[in-house]
Amino acid sequence: MLATALGLTVRGLGSADEALASFDAASWMWSRERGEMARVNGVTAKIDTRVDVGPARGHGLEVSQSDRFVILRDVDTGAIGSMDLADLRAFWHGESTPGAGISVALHEDAAFVVDAVQGKVQQVDPRSLQPVGEPLRFPPGITGGVFDGTGRLWIASPSEGTVTAIAPAPAGAAATRERTEAVGGPSHDLALTSMDDGVAVLNRTTGQLTRIGTGKSTTELPLTGPGVLPPHTDGDTVAVTVPAERRVVAVDEQGVRTDVTVPGEGGELRPAVAWQGFLYVPEGDTVHVFDASGKAREGIRVARPGGDLELEVRENYLFINAPGASTARVVDDKHTVRTVDKYDDRVLGGDPPPVTTPPAPPERKRKPPKPAVTKPGAPRNVRAAAGNAEARVSWQAAAANGAPVSRYVVSGAGRTFQVGADQRSLVVGGLTNGETYRFQVHAVNRKGDGPARASNAVRPTAEVPDPPGAPTAEAKPDGSVTVRWPAANGQGRKIQRYTVTAVAAGGTTALGDATGTSLTVPGLEYGKQYAFTVVAVNQRGAGSKASAISNSVVPFTKPGRPENASAVTVGNQAGAIKISWAAAAGNGRPISKYVVTAGGKSTDVTGGTTVTVTGLGNGQNVPVKIVAVNEAGEGEAASTSARTVAPPKITVTGVKPAHNAATVTFSADTGGGGTTCTLTVSGGGKGSSGKCSSLVATGLKPSTSYMLTVTVRNAAGVAIDAISTTTAALYGTATCVNGGSGAQKTYCDKDVDGRNGNEIFEITQQVNARQAGWAKPGTRLKTYCKKSGEQVYAFVYNKHKRSTWWIQVDYKGKTYIPWAWLNLDSGDNLKDLPAC
Repeated sequence: MLATALGLTVRGLGSADEALASFDAASWMWSRERGEMARVNGVTAKIDTRVDVGPARGHGLEVSQSDRFVILRDVDTGAIGSMDLADLRAFWHGESTPGAGISVALHEDAAFVVDAVQGKVQQVDPRSLQPVGEPLRFPPGITGGVFDGTGRLWIASPSEGTVTAIAPAPAGAAATRERTEAVGGPSHDLALTSMDDGVAVLNRTTGQLTRIGTGKSTTELPLTGPGVLPPHTDGDTVAVTVPAERRVVAVDEQGVRTDVTVPGEGGELRPAVAWQGFLYVPEGDTVHVFDASGKAREGIRVARPGGDLELEVRENYLFINAPGASTARVVDDKHTVRTVDKYDDRVLGGDPPPVTTPPAPPERKRKPPKPAVTKPGAPRNVRAAAGNAEARVSWQAAAANGAPVSRYVVSGAGRTFQVGADQRSLVVGGLTNGETYRFQVHAVNRKGDGPARASNAVRPTAEVPDPPGAPTAEAKPDGSVTVRWPAANGQGRKIQRYTVTAVAAGGTTALGDATGTSLTVPGLEYGKQYAFTVVAVNQRGAGSKASAISNSVVPFTKPGRPENASAVTVGNQAGAIKISWAAAAGNGRPISKYVVTAGGKSTDVTGGTTVTVTGLGNGQNVPVKIVAVNEAGEGEAASTSARTVAPPKITVTGVKPAHNAATVTFSADTGGGGTTCTLTVSGGGKGSSGKCSSLVATGLKPSTSYMLTVTVRNAAGVAIDAISTTTAALYGTATCVNGGSGAQKTYCDKDVDGRNGNEIFEITQQVNARQAGWAKPGTRLKTYCKKSGEQVYAFVYNKHKRSTWWIQVDYKGKTYIPWAWLNLDSGDNLKDLPAC
């Protein structure tokens, strides 16, 4: 049921003027995982407006749109919402029976709610969704409910073999039937597509396509199986898709224009769209494309679409939406394809996009071998009940045997009737009371006619029972439906049995017989609306008219198993794992929550398919179970597992010292989490942090012992290991070159009396009394540090070095030589020596 005061939140264009100014070449698209509508501009292939539809997140959503309004129907809950593009105000303020069977049609400012099961067509105000006038009534099980380009609503009635145009009501009046045309026999299967002016109706039982506009024409199509049509056709060419045969037949007013076979296997094709001379055929995650000659072009693929691809032509653009994916496609009239990011928040008022983990791709399952195709089997449970000058024949489906049943053939009373594959019941009139009749029914597929099965013998009579009272239906959590009805008046004769028939959109199904006044029916399709009628049969085999139709119900049961369950370590948080999964099948009811059990803790998750579980142990292997919950209870569990972050471990494996640095190598077990590794130095120098395999200490002194400590941290703890090392010694070469004239020629020769080069002093001054000695040019001296002192200018030697730095060296103890007379091994770089 509808939740009260539940609004939609609009983001993006903020004013009515802006909203209406951009309606051209735009289409509203649904994103199921985000619970959001996005308006795609066909010209730019970008989003210009966003609408949050949070209550419908994860649900199927039907979208009807015009240049002025957008109407939404939540298939899972039946809630209906509308949005006026004049002021971008939007509200949920309508309700309907959940499930497939009710649709909303919109053209300009005219809107209808079409209940195909009950046969009720109600015009509503597009703003308030309140009824306009009295509803129009049709036999239960109608189909269609689409507008043509002139604003007429078209309804097909398979039980009557007719199609009807409805004119919306003017102000203060009621909608009216404008035109009704026969397009087939009673109980034929019908499909329709609206056009710019009128409608094209496919008789799926006979393979005829009838166009109804200003005139009426019929084309015999070479179909070998039941065809399907798109809701609307742009232009004159109608695409008829035969999914089981993987064929698409393009038909214009002159006849069949193109007949193509789509490569591949299986019958998963969706209705093709004919547009601008091309055929666009959706299947799974791909739209197959064929040109006017039937030649295949490059297809359009949307990864992980999360449901059937939705194709719609608006304002000379083809829009392709994937409800479960983050992207869509826009195709222009030159057949150029562009990708649309539906999650793009770069619109006025948009929020930053959340960081999400994409779901794991679905596991590719090997397709089962293609079954052999043979003629269909015999229909099951063929029964007949006599009425007043008539007989009602009903049966249950025949085995298709690899090719869909296209029709059933009923013969008897000297006549033959073709009945749609989705009808499975027929009232044969014009019989003579008192005579005995027997009917035979057989199924037909593309391989031919299957075996017939005969009904019981019946004798029409005027002495028929009254119809039972109006039945009531109740869907049970086990997937069955129980139908109850008041007993019929047998008019003096005993009621022997009751026959129950299910009515769905576009078809009827005989369910079975009951001797009492209730019947529990299993096996109906989850998420689809059904209503029921009951016929009473007396002891002479005479049957009543059908009862009034019951209320509509949607069969349901427990949800399916969540798909693609996965769990991963949360690397930056102790005792935490992140769990994600793909939505489970709701099986006829909305999923109210997911229950995630991890490490003995249960968490309820609503409105999404991810959760982070915290408070677990460190380094713990955590088994995970995920179950979906709906009205019927908990479904089958999905299982996965993950490990939380463990405290780190470290082992220092070695050290490689240089004279002023040291590289420490180590192995670190990060415990599966995000880890930082840091090196510290005791006794001076500078540590570092970085990759957890090796780190470097810098700023060290040559020939000095240090303790190097490595610390590894993650969210679960800390690990430490250390190693001691001594840096390498740094050497220099005493350098003096003779040059100049006179005494300078032997300046570097020790035999010369007085001062000369490479002198070594006890202090950082050239004081003769403190001279420790002299180093022959080329002598290598071990160095310790540097100290400022008297400036020494080596003009005639050593490349004219001038400096106030003195180097402490190992020469008769720790003494000093001017840097001007010593070239350091490390490129003569003073930065490699610490200060003394």
